[in-house]
Amino acid sequence: MRLFGRRKGRRRGTLRAASPTDTAHLAQFVKSRPGVEAYLEPRTTVTETTVVLVAASGEWTRRRVAGAEGAREFARKHGVPLYDASVVGYPQRMRDWNAKRKAAGELRPPPGTSP
Repeated sequence: MRLFGRRKGRRRGTLRAASPTDTAHLAQFVKSRPGVEAYLEPRTTVTETTVVLVAASGEWTRRRVAGAEGAREFARKHGVPLYDASVVGYPQRMRDWNAKRKAAGELRPPPGTSP
């Protein structure tokens, strides 16, 4: 039995790319909520490039996109502003929404936020 190291035959470092389901979820979020803004999150070692959509209420969702260009295309198509989260950060209303949910005992992640 091996405790450390790689298992034979196990693929490592493979990230799941954006899917049509991801894009459809983002589009539905934009259509169903007012004042949505998009925040681009860069690719990491664990996750492909993602977009966080934040509604005027502070409600938010996160999904994978097809790179920075895919995010720009999505934002143009749906008429939402796109910001670089690593430059501007996230809006206060998003943090406020999270704090309200936590205070209400809603500890699960918001619907549709699993990467």
